[in-house]
Amino acid sequence: MKRLKALPLTETTYYILLALLEPGHGYLIMQKVEEMSQGDVQIAAGTMYGAIDSLLKLGWIVSVPSHDKRRKVYQTTHKGQEILTLEIQRLEKCLLIASKTDLKGEQ
Repeated sequence: MKRLKALPLTETTYYILLALLEPGHGYLIMQKVEEMSQGDVQIAAGTMYGAIDSLLKLGWIVSVPSHDKRRKVYQTTHKGQEILTLEIQRLEKCLLIASKTDLKGEQ
């Protein structure tokens, strides 16, 4: 697998793309990320909206129609799903290599 410049993803980007496999607004994204990470990752509003802006520019997410005119709703695009898949494959490879490594340093 050829290494992409976009990888590795930041933890924030990874979780936002994952959260937006189903449409969601900003506050819902923050809640989903905290839930998926079991509280390990908490995205502040400023960080999240900066990330959303970047992801929109990259074409990895898109704004989708919403019944609630007060909230913008986003969803991961096909391109975003491809990047997410590549990142998951990269992480799986890292885990496989680690699982074959003696972390105690014993021969």
